[in-house]
Amino acid sequence: MEFVKPEVFLVGETRVAEDGLAAYLEHVGAPNWATDAPSDCERLTEIMGRLCYRSFEPGLNPNVTRVREGNANYLGHVLEVGHGSVLEHAVVNFIFADVSRVFTHELVRHRTGTAMSQESLRFVRLDRLSAYAPVHIRESEEGMEVFARTLEQLEQVQRELAEIYAIEDEKKFSRKKKLTSAFRRVAPIGVATAIGWSCNLRALRHVIEMRTAPEAEEEIRLVFGRVYEIVRDRYPNVFSDYEAVEEDGLLWIRGKNRKV
Repeated sequence: MEFVKPEVFLVGETRVAEDGLAAYLEHVGAPNWATDAPSDCERLTEIMGRLCYRSFEPGLNPNVTRVREGNANYLGHVLEVGHGSVLEHAVVNFIFADVSRVFTHELVRHRTGTAMSQESLRFVRLDRLSAYAPVHIRESEEGMEVFARTLEQLEQVQRELAEIYAIEDEKKFSRKKKLTSAFRRVAPIGVATAIGWSCNLRALRHVIEMRTAPEAEEEIRLVFGRVYEIVRDRYPNVFSDYEAVEEDGLLWIRGKNRKV
């Protein structure tokens, strides 16, 4: 048995296809357009926004006599007016490791604009249990003793079942899978696992706001506080309207623009 803490890894993000973009800009009549966007995600968001009004430069649209210059200025206006649909074009990919099934059960409720791939406990046998101990458990030495003892007992249950059904000697993987699936029914919901989670930037803003709020569950607040720290630095213009305050030792992320 081992106590762990959730880990957050940004493993992928949208990239601009340079040849295709150059061909489009030539087609629309703005071959020299450029932006100071600090990331491809923010660059693509600006491109999609300017496409809507043909506002890459004055004159492309006879109704447009001046345009906002700079990615920060442009995306700042997008956030201010709530033109959030353009944020849906850029996607980021995370892996959350050593998170509990408590966490994943809550995460999967956010479906719009997301994709998920979770470690399968039908295939991955639980010969060793690990878990995150919430702060309200850690604040009591006696409570921690009960918490740890219970995990150790449940870990021993997994080993005993594996021995009773001789899973180590089983040659057919189809039966191993069935046994592994049966054994997991007596594993705790707090057992550590991993999940891949992808989302567009609009969905990400929503989940950060919802899941770092003080009324949210502790572990998901911890994870999305870390997510925010990553995306704040990597995509500063998309998250420029956010402020972070500390509440109960965890970050609470609040935006000036309520609905984007």
